[in-house]
Amino acid sequence: HWKLTYYNNINACFLFLPLIFHFEREVILASLDNQLANTAFWSAMTIAGFFGFSIGIVTVLQIKATSPLSHNISGTAKAAAQSMMAFYIWGNEATLLGVLGIFTVLGGSLLYTLVKMNENASAPATPPSTASKDVEQGNQSTQPTKA
Repeated sequence: HWKLTYYNNINACFLFLPLIFHFEREVILASLDNQLANTAFWSAMTIAGFFGFSIGIVTVLQIKATSPLSHNISGTAKAAAQSMMAFYIWGNEATLLGVLGIFTVLGGSLLYTLVKMNENASAPATPPSTASKDVEQGNQSTQPTKA
């Protein structure tokens, strides 16, 4: 999993450079002498890069602990909660369809969480060390194989 995170970040660094240059060429050239030479700008960019890389690591850990679907649902619920906060913090206009969509997402995420909690409560417990070794080795079950 760590190699995937590493390669994703390296690929993003090199693949986005031509896109950034193509779409933002005028902005970059206009700010060469003032903003791009500013220490505060590069400090903020470094901090943002660190947090972006950290989010990537947390994503891998969350998917490893749960599932890609659970990760996707938690990300969608987070975005809906952020949209609700935007109404309050930034004073964004709350339309009926927008609020209905947010509550649909949050309600669906809540129902998914309740179903997963019930499934986990009724499932037999597997020792974490055995389960994680099987997943890392690509085994589908925790039953020993016969030779």
